[in-house]
Amino acid sequence: AIVWDEYLTGPFGLIAQYSLLKEHEVEKMFTLKPGRLPPADVKNIIFFVRPKLELMDIITDNVLREDRGRSPQRDFHILFVPRRSLLCEQWLKEQGVLGSFIHREQYSLDLIPFDGDLLSMESESAFKECYLESDQTSLYHAAKGLMTLQALYGTIPQIFGKGDCARHVANMMIRMKREFPGSQNSIFPVFDTLLLLDRNVDLLTPLATQLTYEGLIDEIYGIQNTYVKLPPEKFAPKKQGEGGKDLPTEPKKLQLNSAEELYAEIRDKNFNAVGSVLSKKAKIISAAFEERHHAKTVGEIKQFVSQLPHMQAARSSLANHTSIAELIKDITTSEDFFDNLTVEQEFMSGIDTDKVNNYIEDCIAQKHPLIKILRLVCLQSVCNSGLKQKVLDHYKREILQTYGYEHILTLNNLEKAGLLKPQTGGRNNYPTIRKTLRLWMDDVNEQNPNDISYVYSGYAPLSVRLAQLLARPGWRSIEEVLKMLPGPHFEERQQLPTGLQKKRQHGENRVTLVFFLGGVTYAEIAALRFLSQMEDGGTEYIIATTKLINGTTWIKSLMEKLEPAPF
Repeated sequence: AIVWDEYLTGPFGLIAQYSLLKEHEVEKMFTLKPGRLPPADVKNIIFFVRPKLELMDIITDNVLREDRGRSPQRDFHILFVPRRSLLCEQWLKEQGVLGSFIHREQYSLDLIPFDGDLLSMESESAFKECYLESDQTSLYHAAKGLMTLQALYGTIPQIFGKGDCARHVANMMIRMKREFPGSQNSIFPVFDTLLLLDRNVDLLTPLATQLTYEGLIDEIYGIQNTYVKLPPEKFAPKKQGEGGKDLPTEPKKLQLNSAEELYAEIRDKNFNAVGSVLSKKAKIISAAFEERHHAKTVGEIKQFVSQLPHMQAARSSLANHTSIAELIKDITTSEDFFDNLTVEQEFMSGIDTDKVNNYIEDCIAQKHPLIKILRLVCLQSVCNSGLKQKVLDHYKREILQTYGYEHILTLNNLEKAGLLKPQTGGRNNYPTIRKTLRLWMDDVNEQNPNDISYVYSGYAPLSVRLAQLLARPGWRSIEEVLKMLPGPHFEERQQLPTGLQKKRQHGENRVTLVFFLGGVTYAEIAALRFLSQMEDGGTEYIIATTKLINGTTWIKSLMEKLEPAPF
């Protein structure tokens, strides 16, 4: 039997489905929780856990409550993901249960494939650990993951990076390579370039509302490990004359990845361009089903039948995405969504970023969700290189008086992370950065985009712009702006064994792996995919990250949960 740390079930589900584990003699699966372990007629019980102390307490409880009198006795084993932790083992030892585990191993799960061009470590606290707690464990795991990748796909000849964490990861990779000379393999390199980017080089992008189809699904419903849970009433099959008497109550769970043809086509489009694709598809599919009336001969009928499964899959896929698009449209056409977006766009284009914003004040007065407020205030701060002390104090006071003083720690965290801070040196660098990197485009074409700014309807993600400029004409052209952004920028070259240097064929694309340290949003992924598909781009992008994030999950990871004292 396997006892799962609940957070790991999502990522592991992408590698090993329950059916696969069953074939390998896994009889039962339980979620880790305090109390006695459920009865199961098994010889071995394996705990799969992250090395966190609070989980060790639960395991201790499980082990101590095990009935030693029962026969046959059950053996315990523990697997730490992604690394064993001395602290946890010491803790188990002090509780007197370490000896109960026959095997104590680690399962080094670094990069998990989410899609053909997307890998994630799903380490939810990486950003907080790096920037607030100066804990670089996740960077070590990132470096380990990159070493594994190089062992499989060849040494990456060029490494570029921007930011302190990026520098750190590159140093660890170079050191690991030096310490394990045997790791030098003779595999022809798949990647030409590795670009390491710190999340804090571009704090702006995740705060803005993503406007791609996939980005909006994530903003509104949250995509976890490629799955999304949706309100079920939209998906109930409509039958005549029943009148919704037994509507489903379980949320509808759908997997979203490029294996689904229609989703692959619309996921990265601006939401305003999705409707027309769906209606075109509907016409094509109904025309295909009409064909059956024209099938006369046995051969024609046979051919129609052979295409049926594919057509039915396409039809149900279309029905699902039409329902999702309707759900999203209800929200994007609401007044509040429009007001919120207008303010975001004003900030990003540099309008009124230095004074208290009326809309934000109104939202606080109406007690809108705190995370929404924090996203907007942080966005304003980032677009103004920090707020004037008077403005900052005003916002802080309003937030604490409305939402409670326990949030003072959260505000402190946001300040430490550089998201909500006073303007130092009295200069606002953002307009220079915006103009030099062309971060704001006025005439954006959402239907047939010609620039990455379509993913936010006008704002081009800074992180992706850096990747784009690195490919052409190179970072030398933007030295001045790079100096304004936090952290060093650097370039390293890794020697390739003779005979493995690439001779570039004419018209062959370069492959760049972009690694976001601290998280990446679906809109940024869409923008990089757009660059990969550009006719004259010449570069194909693969994306890796410590975690897939959106503004809400990101701010949440920085919030402190302080329970108000019970009086």
